[in-house]
Amino acid sequence: MNSESIITLSVSEQSRLEPQNQRLDRWLSEHLETLSRSRIQDLISQGHVTVNQQVCTSKKLTLKTGDSIEVKIPPNVPLELEAVDIPLDILYEDEHLIIINKPAGLVVHPSAGHSNDTLVNALLAHCQTLAGIGGVERPGIVHRLDKDTTGAIVVAKTDFALQHLQQQIKAKTAQRQYLGVVYGSPKTEFGTIEQPLGRHSVDRKKMAVVPVEKGGRNAITHWKIQERLGNYTLVLFTLETGRTHQIRVHSNFIGHPIVGDPEYSNRRSIGVNLSGQALHAWKLKLQHPVTEDWIEATAPIPEEMNTLLNVLRRRSGST
Repeated sequence: MNSESIITLSVSEQSRLEPQNQRLDRWLSEHLETLSRSRIQDLISQGHVTVNQQVCTSKKLTLKTGDSIEVKIPPNVPLELEAVDIPLDILYEDEHLIIINKPAGLVVHPSAGHSNDTLVNALLAHCQTLAGIGGVERPGIVHRLDKDTTGAIVVAKTDFALQHLQQQIKAKTAQRQYLGVVYGSPKTEFGTIEQPLGRHSVDRKKMAVVPVEKGGRNAITHWKIQERLGNYTLVLFTLETGRTHQIRVHSNFIGHPIVGDPEYSNRRSIGVNLSGQALHAWKLKLQHPVTEDWIEATAPIPEEMNTLLNVLRRRSGST
């Protein structure tokens, strides 16, 4: 995005104005699927949002039917990032997007302690053009994976591809399936966890089940048992929403945390050295933003997770 763009919206009678969505920032996050809520809050605080032709800098403003809203999105500003030649395991690539099999330990974007050893740095070295996102010129990350979660992640190379792919995830037409090893053996073969998620009230680095009225956001995870391994289980997770740490928090909520999870399990010893949680983004199915063909990328289960599964199979007598 190289120039300012303006988006005009109105709160119609058909707009969702449930109590939890009346706040300006929440309403905009529901109606501007290409912008994150934090990005929307930044635009509000910087004076880029008007309500009924008046600049509004309060994200907590309560909207009402008939309100007219204008959002000005300033052009992207350069962000100095170093292109680093980090090897990439590419599952699919063309001029519009790239799908990568992310290894454990690789952080998606720069943060404290990770300034030049991230997926973003690797992409800058690999790709000539990348989409702007979040107000800066950096790779168009469509969705994210935690540092120690392995598997398929898609990155857009153009603004059009970025918006199209993000809309697919919001509309639930894109499918994301994960494989995870959990502690315990669920009583049923499949189920759905529907619990809103938000920041933990004490440890702000963690997420937790938080009621919607207290800021939690709707989160839905479907699960199905793939293999019972004694007091452990291999589970297939299908995401309907994509909240931070969603599978990890939901698994812990039902009493079956992901094996090796440093935040949401007690890391009980299992006799296998794990670098992080045993969670892998196994399959990613999406529609190509230009050709409209369906792409299904499958990321092979990493060696560390295969080792864990083989050990558990021997222990449980399933091999």
